[in-house]
Amino acid sequence: MEKLKSGYMALIFGFLYLPMAVLVLYSFNSSKYSIRWEAFSLDWYRSLATDDTLLEASMNSLLVACLSASLACAVGTLGAVGLYRYRFKGRKLLQGLLFVTLMSPDIVMAVSLLVLFIAMHVKLGFWTLLLSHTTFCLPFVTITVLSRLEGFDRHLIEAASDLGASEWQAIRQIVLPLAMPAIMAGWLLSFTLSLDDVVVSFFVTGPEFEVLPLKIYSMVRLGVKPEVNALAALLFAVSLGVVISAQYLLQRKPQ
Repeated sequence: MEKLKSGYMALIFGFLYLPMAVLVLYSFNSSKYSIRWEAFSLDWYRSLATDDTLLEASMNSLLVACLSASLACAVGTLGAVGLYRYRFKGRKLLQGLLFVTLMSPDIVMAVSLLVLFIAMHVKLGFWTLLLSHTTFCLPFVTITVLSRLEGFDRHLIEAASDLGASEWQAIRQIVLPLAMPAIMAGWLLSFTLSLDDVVVSFFVTGPEFEVLPLKIYSMVRLGVKPEVNALAALLFAVSLGVVISAQYLLQRKPQ
């Protein structure tokens, strides 16, 4: 039975990660045609470094990812602290709406945001993209931080209040330091989600501001070029590093 379970898990992980391994392997292939291996080469990575349009799209993606993750972290952390510290009418409804937003299909959120921007006569571009990415990252941060806060001893804050600490002092000196691993994990998760997003970005950005996922999408429509393999391999490495860092932070126990 144990062998059967191990074989089943190996099959699942192979199905998930074997295509990525092949992609990374062929990003070092010197052949212009990905179906045939010729020799090990770094030419396609050098080609990426000299492609101004890809570099510009990469910088745009990094800018939006950093800003949207930071905004989502600030608002989401405040929301999580509010849900944790205070009891108010509609609290359970608000928590439920967070999960609804979290589980909504990307296409639904993308069309909803597009309709909103059109109704408000907002020009599509950097700002609409930033607001959209912040919106879909926000529930991830709030739920991540809130789950961390729920594991704390509430008596710590009560003890701080008994010792004369104000509400802001208790939050700044006790709640936020204890929740910092979850806050950082939420930032890293939001950064990855924003960096990899295609569906929402496709609907809410304009032609004057191009991000990397959409650039890759436009490139593969004409066939998978070796540069695309190299670019996807780099994105996979960045995403993997960010996810591992986020998991490490979430597993750290409160001091």
